[in-house]
Amino acid sequence: LAFPAAPMTAPVRYTIQAVHPAAHLFEVGLQLDDPDPAGQVFTLPAWIPGSYMIREFARNIVRLSARAGRQELEVTRPDKHTWQLPAGIQGPVSLRYTVYAWDLSVRTAHLDQTHGFFNGTSVFLCARGHEARAHLVDIRPPVGLEDAGWRVATSLPEAEGEKGAAERYGFGLYRAPDYDALIDHPVEMGRFGLAEFDACGVPHAVAITGRHDCDLGRLVEDLKPICEAQIRLFGEPAPMDRYVFLVMAVGDGYGGLEHRASTALLCSRADLPHVGLDAPSEGYRQFLGLCSHEYFHTWNVKRIKPAAFVPYDLSRENYTHLLWAFEGFTSYYDDLMLVRSGRISVADYLGLLGKTLTQVHKGSGRRKQSVAESSFDAWTKYYRQDENTPNATVSYYTKGSLVALLLDLRLRVESGGGRSLDDLMRVLWQRHGQTGVGVAEDGLFALAAEIGGAETGRWLQALVEGTDELPLEAWFKRVDVALTWEAAAAAPGLGVRTAADGDAVRLANVFDGGAAQAGGLSAGDVLVALDGLKVNAGNLDKLLARRLPGEEVEIHAFRRDELMHFAVSLQEAPRDTAKLSLVEEGGSPAHLALREAWLGG
Repeated sequence: LAFPAAPMTAPVRYTIQAVHPAAHLFEVGLQLDDPDPAGQVFTLPAWIPGSYMIREFARNIVRLSARAGRQELEVTRPDKHTWQLPAGIQGPVSLRYTVYAWDLSVRTAHLDQTHGFFNGTSVFLCARGHEARAHLVDIRPPVGLEDAGWRVATSLPEAEGEKGAAERYGFGLYRAPDYDALIDHPVEMGRFGLAEFDACGVPHAVAITGRHDCDLGRLVEDLKPICEAQIRLFGEPAPMDRYVFLVMAVGDGYGGLEHRASTALLCSRADLPHVGLDAPSEGYRQFLGLCSHEYFHTWNVKRIKPAAFVPYDLSRENYTHLLWAFEGFTSYYDDLMLVRSGRISVADYLGLLGKTLTQVHKGSGRRKQSVAESSFDAWTKYYRQDENTPNATVSYYTKGSLVALLLDLRLRVESGGGRSLDDLMRVLWQRHGQTGVGVAEDGLFALAAEIGGAETGRWLQALVEGTDELPLEAWFKRVDVALTWEAAAAAPGLGVRTAADGDAVRLANVFDGGAAQAGGLSAGDVLVALDGLKVNAGNLDKLLARRLPGEEVEIHAFRRDELMHFAVSLQEAPRDTAKLSLVEEGGSPAHLALREAWLGG
């Protein structure tokens, strides 16, 4: 948020403490010395930047009270995320409220006897009209766990010079220059594994909460070159004084959310590197890609923003057609930075890229929704997916990353290696990231035209606003990469995605044009038998493998509590799985040079 310079006034002060970890309760105090005499208003954000869905964080406030000195004040509720004090109050007021924290995600807050985590959007009420002044937060040790060895990990600066200022990784007083900064530095507290490193002279830290056997030395060895590659892409110095990776390791989980100087990550503990690991496992590659993705957001979306996000309005949806660039371009660079920094091989990278192509190609929604429309519809469709999502929508992450790939290859090919998407990102950084000026809705098309010519700008707009198939094969040929499409299996298919409910097989998605849809099956149906033989999670593929395309099979399934019968004509498995490989013989030296520059940066 861009606020006018604040006068020399007292900061807004907060305290936060885990008062009942077993009940998942934080208690928050807020003190404001000079409330609005017309009736001070306090609000809590309804969504968190980076996760485009109204989440109603106010619903987790259990109780709230307000006082002016010893006088208890009446608090009214103009709407679901607003609290208002009476008019005419002179002098300081204080609020005290309890927040329920039991969402194990990167978006909100989570607390138990093992750790505490929160985003400021979930716990810190905003004093309306005072957003631009300094905010101080006293993070206090958890009640009943004072001797448990808990520490604090956050990129929020310590309040140096203030009484009670925290020391690095300690409880105590922290400072934010304004409310926007206050809510953009998540906090992890507990007993965590810790590693530190420098990237291009900037201190970085990794704090991992949860049971794990992570080889922190190996993780740092891999993260450091990834971070340095990204800093050097945009140009030194990096835009933050310090950066922190906050990692929650669980049995099964995956997710990340970017912030201006940190990221909150959720991962499966099995995906972290262990001592003795030689080549990166598939899970570890995925985790490094997640770290790379959220780190790239330090520039692309945290500082280079759509004009619609300047400033954010956290009380309602902020619509833009540009998430294909801010999330899609970031998704393109996340794995690309792994190969450029030498963390994975070119073959590994092509394998990851092939999975992205496959994911986009499997959904018929790509023919119905453009990535521009997908960006705009994020609030109602991407974050509220249902059984028909693959048939109706396309992801601005995955297809957006393929648009970025195509633009990068076109710029490289048509300039003979003189220009690339890297140049476009640097211009975005200089004109928008460093100035705070938001990117207009047509700004990427204009910039592509400026760098690659008017025809490139029109071509990019057609890719973004259209639903035609992407011209991937043609542009891959220009860098001597071969693209082929194969069937995922030799057996005929039903055209469904299944989910196991114990031993039962439930249809999670029924794809447009597939055998199941043609035969009348629907998402949610539970398969019982195929040609009189019981179907379970372990034998459906084996039963289908004994059939031929064109054969009709008899399927019994439960829809709700009704047993139903379907005659399904099996289809040949679609050739929708992408395979990428390097052209090793008969290639062009010019193409090879372009390919090496693309993958090597």
